Amino acid sequence: MTASPATPLSTSTQPQELFLIDGSGFIFRAFHALPPLTRPDGTPVGAVVGFCNMLYKVLTDHPQARVAVIFDAARRNFRNEIYADYKANRDETPPDLIPQFPLIREATQAFGLPGLELDGYEADDLIATYARLAVAEGVPVTIVSSDKDLMQLVRPGVRMMDPIKQIFIDEPQVFEKFGVTPDKVIYIQALAGDATDNVPGVPSIGIKTAAQLINEYGDLETLLASTASIKQPKRREALEQNAEAARISLKLVTLDANVPVPLAVDMLRPEHPPGERLATFLQAQGFKSLAARLGARPASSATHSSAPMGTAPVQILTPATVPSATVEQKYELVVTEEALNRWVAAAYETRRFAFDTETMGLTPALVGLVGISLAVAPGQACYIPLAHGQSGDLFADTSSQPAQLPVKTVIAALKPLFEDPSIVKIAHNAKYDMQMFMKEGIEMSLPEDTMMLSYVLDGTSHTHGLDDLARTFCNHTMISFDEVTGTGKNRIPFSAVALDKACAYAAEDADFTLRLYDIFKPRLAPEKMVAVYEDIERPLIPVIARMELMGVKVDLAVLKGLSHTFGEKIATLEEEIQKKAGHPFNVGSPKQLGVVLFDEMGLPGGSKTKTGDWSTAVDVLEDLASQGHDFVEKILEWRHLSKLKSTYTEALQAAINPANGRVHTSFAMASTSTGRLSSSDPNLQNIPIRSEEGRMIRRAFVAAPGYVLLSADYSQVELRLAAELAGIETLKQAFRDREDIHAITASKVFGIPLSEMTPDVRRQAKAINFGIIYGISGFGLSRQIGVTPGEAGTFIKQYMARFPELAVFMEETKEYGRKHGYVRTKYGRKCVIPGITDKNGARRAGAERQAINAPLQGTAADLVKMAMVRIDHLIRAGQIDARMLLQVHDELVFEVPEAKAEEVSAQIRAEMEAIADFSIPLEASAGTANNWAEAH
Repeated sequence: MTASPATPLSTSTQPQELFLIDGSGFIFRAFHALPPLTRPDGTPVGAVVGFCNMLYKVLTDHPQARVAVIFDAARRNFRNEIYADYKANRDETPPDLIPQFPLIREATQAFGLPGLELDGYEADDLIATYARLAVAEGVPVTIVSSDKDLMQLVRPGVRMMDPIKQIFIDEPQVFEKFGVTPDKVIYIQALAGDATDNVPGVPSIGIKTAAQLINEYGDLETLLASTASIKQPKRREALEQNAEAARISLKLVTLDANVPVPLAVDMLRPEHPPGERLATFLQAQGFKSLAARLGARPASSATHSSAPMGTAPVQILTPATVPSATVEQKYELVVTEEALNRWVAAAYETRRFAFDTETMGLTPALVGLVGISLAVAPGQACYIPLAHGQSGDLFADTSSQPAQLPVKTVIAALKPLFEDPSIVKIAHNAKYDMQMFMKEGIEMSLPEDTMMLSYVLDGTSHTHGLDDLARTFCNHTMISFDEVTGTGKNRIPFSAVALDKACAYAAEDADFTLRLYDIFKPRLAPEKMVAVYEDIERPLIPVIARMELMGVKVDLAVLKGLSHTFGEKIATLEEEIQKKAGHPFNVGSPKQLGVVLFDEMGLPGGSKTKTGDWSTAVDVLEDLASQGHDFVEKILEWRHLSKLKSTYTEALQAAINPANGRVHTSFAMASTSTGRLSSSDPNLQNIPIRSEEGRMIRRAFVAAPGYVLLSADYSQVELRLAAELAGIETLKQAFRDREDIHAITASKVFGIPLSEMTPDVRRQAKAINFGIIYGISGFGLSRQIGVTPGEAGTFIKQYMARFPELAVFMEETKEYGRKHGYVRTKYGRKCVIPGITDKNGARRAGAERQAINAPLQGTAADLVKMAMVRIDHLIRAGQIDARMLLQVHDELVFEVPEAKAEEVSAQIRAEMEAIADFSIPLEASAGTANNWAEAH
C-alpha cells in the first residue's frame, strides 16, 4: 500500500485560531522522555524528531490556524531579581541537548513558523501576553504544552493541549489537578511551592491542603490575614512563619501578561506551503518517514503479508492522514531481526503503538508467551511469533517447528521501547499483557487501555470485549479465536496455529486496539471522564497486574482437611434428609426436592417455575425454614456445605500454583456497574464469612514464613458516604465526634435516650442504617429485624423524617438516573441503571434502589482503588514494606514482614484514611495474623 499524501497545508489568509507552542518546555520534556537518537553523522536528534512530529501534527490537524513557537531567551530573567535562588537548583544542560537547541530553532524556521523569544522574560510570559492580546481580538487560543505553570491562563477562549497525550486541558481538567478554578492556581502554587523551580512556598502545605484553604478564604492575602481562625496548630504556625515566602512565591509563579511582543498577533501565521526548505531540512536530519508524509519525496510501499519477508520498509500512516474506518489492512509476519528492528524504529518514530500478546492459557502466572503483535498506525501491524509449533512435550520432534526469532532476541529489542515513558503504549485489557511482560523482565511504563477507556466512558451500557467494540464502533467483524483454533474437542492451542492465520488474527487485534483508542481517548475530556480514567482506573492497571502475579499463599493441608470434614457432614445430612423424606432421592436435584417438599410433604407456600416444576430457590427454602421446618434447615445446610466444598476447598486445591504454593485470582476491572472489582478463577471475594464453615476456609490463606497477613478495611464507609453526599449534618457530626452511629440513629428514630439504649434496639437501628442506603423496603426490613412489614415501614418513615436530607438526596438521585440512564459517584464515574424508566413497577422499583446505592457503593470503590494506587506507589518507592495480595470490596489484604507488622499497619491505615478530603473522617481498621480469618 502506498501512503496517501499528507493533507496539504492550507493557503488560507484568514486563520481562525492561534496555537502558541511552548517550544522550550517541549525541548526539555522531549529530551528526557524520548530515546537518544542520532543522525548519520552522530549528532543527537532525539528531541528534534519529537519536536518535528509535534509540529507536523498541529499543522495538519489545524491547517487554518495561526501558529507560533515560543522559546526562553536565557535562564536568568526578572524573577531572579525578585528571588536570587529562583531555578538555582536546576542541573546543568545535558551535553547531548546543547546541539539540539539550534536544530529545533532551525526546524521552526523550516516549517515556516515564527520562533519568538524575549530577553528578560520567560517563554511563559510571552505566551501569557499573546493569549491576552488574542482573546481581546476575539481569536481563540490553544497553548500547546503540559506545563502546569501555564494552567493559570486557561479561561473562556484559552485552552491547553498536551502534545504527548494529545488531550485538551480546559477549566474542568485544571480544577481536577489543582482543586481550584484556573484564576486561583497561582495561589495554590504560591502555597505549595515548586521544588523544580526552587519556588519556596510554605513547608508542609501541599496542593490538596492549599486548595482547601483557598476555596475557604478566596486568595492568598485574605488567607494570611486570617490565620488566627485556622484550627490546625501546625498549619496555622507554618503559614504565619512563612507568610513572606508565600508572597514572594506568588510573584514568582504569576505570569506577566503585559510584556512587549516581537510580532503582532495578526503576523503569527505559518508560511503555506513550507516548501523546499522543509524538505531539505528533514532529509538532512535523516527524518525520511516524516519527509515522505509531507510529500517531500515519493512515499515507499508499505509492508504487507504478501511482500518478501524482511525487505520492505514500514511506511507510517497517522490518523491525521488515514481514516481508521476505511484504511486497508496490511499485516507483516516478523521472523527476522531486520524486520523486528524496522517495526521498533517505526514505533519510536510515531511515538505510539498498540500491542497484544498471544499465550498458552488464561492465567499469566502459569503460562508462557506464544507471540506478540504490534500496530503503529491504522491498518499497519505485525505479528512476532515466539513459540509456535511447541506442544509442551519435552521429547517431541522440534524439527518441523516454523522459523521464528528467539524469545531473548525479541525481548531485548522490545524492552527499551516498552519501558520508555515517552512512547504511548496501547493495549486492550493491558493488565494481562503487562503481566506477561513482567515475567520476561520488562517493567512497562504506564499503558493506555481501550477496555478501560470503553468502561469509563460507557459503563455497563455495553460489553467491552475487543470483538464487540470493533463491531460497534468500527463496523468491522474481527477474526474470532474459534476460527483459528477450532472449538470443543477439536480446539488446538494457539501455539499450534499456522503462522499465516496467527498473523492475521493477532495483528488484527493490535490494529483495532489502536483504532479504538483514537475513537475513545478524545471523548474523555468533553464527557468529563478524564479524572476517573487518568487518576483511578489507568494507574490501577499495573497495581492489579502485580497483585495477581504475586498471588496469595494457601495451606494445602488445611484445604484437604476441610474437604474431608465437609464431606462427612454432607454425607450425614444427606442420610438424615432421605430418612425424613422416607426414601432415597437426589438432594441436589431441584426437581426431585420440589416433589418431596410440596407433593409428598405438602409444605405450604410452593410456587412453580415456567417449566412446571416446583421452585426450590433459596428464598423459598428460607421462608419455609423460618416457619420452623427443621427438614428444610437441613437442606439449606446441605446446600451451603456442598457449595463450600465444590467451589472452594476442592477448587482451591486445583488452583494452587505448584511452583510457589500460591493461588492467582483474576480481578475483572470492567464488569460491574459501580466500579467494583470482581474476582474469578478462583473467586476469592465471595467466600462466605457469616458462617463458621466459611470463616474456616479463610484460615487456609496464610502468610509466607517470616511474614504475617495484614487485613485493612474501611469502617462503615457507605454509611459515611451517605452522610457526606446527602449532607446529613446530624450523622456527619456523629462521625466527627466518633460516636456510636447506630446508637445515635436509634435515639433519633425511636426517641430513646442513649443511656437507655438496649442491644436489640441498636441492632434494629443498624439494620435500618444499612438497609436504607440499599433502598430496602418495609417488607425486606421486616424480615431482617423480626417485625411486621407495617412496623418496619413506620420505622423507615420515622428515619426519613429525622434525616430529611437523605430523602432529598434519594429523590434527586433517582430523578438524575431517570433523566440520564445513569448516576454518578462523587468522582464522576457513570453507574448505568438499566430499567429505571421501565413500565413494570417491580423492575422500576429495583432499578431505583440500585440508583440510590450506586453513588455510595461506587464512591467507596473509587476510594479503595485510589488507596491501592497510593499504597502501591509507596511500596515501590520503598516507603512501605508490604506486598499487596487481595482486594475484597472495602478490604485490602497484604503480606508484611512479621517484625514490621505494627509499623506497616499504621502506615496503611493512615494512607487509606487520608485518600480523600471529606467533611467527615474516613476510618480504617487493620489486623494482622498468620492467616486471613484471624487477621480480619
